[in-house]
Amino acid sequence: MKVTDVARAVGTSPHAVRYYVRIGLIQPGRRTTNGYRVFHAPDLARLAFIRKAQGLGFTLDEIARIFRESATSGVPCPFVREVIERRLNEVGDRLDEMLDLKSRMHRALRHWRHLPDRAPDGRAICKLIDEPKE
Repeated sequence: MKVTDVARAVGTSPHAVRYYVRIGLIQPGRRTTNGYRVFHAPDLARLAFIRKAQGLGFTLDEIARIFRESATSGVPCPFVREVIERRLNEVGDRLDEMLDLKSRMHRALRHWRHLPDRAPDGRAICKLIDEPKE
């Protein structure tokens, strides 16, 4: 299979496939006489794995480590669990921050709905933001 065929099969772009080859995540067979790289079933499996791992929030560096650990120790699962647990905590923290921001925005909008629009006066750029909430 060629790059475009492989990309289509796993639902990614040819550019992404070429990038994964360049950084060593996949290592297709030698180029044919016309310069095309030849991809085989294991390459497709690795690409599908990359897509699934990215869908769970893994970075390409983390995916490379999973591949290395799989090739050497054969057991990347502890690392996978560790990353997901850490990432889950990070996502929870970001979600809390976003919910707090959403709440502040709702409060501001409720307050601002009843205030008049005012032109900048040299002291304030936008009175809605510059003036303290009453």
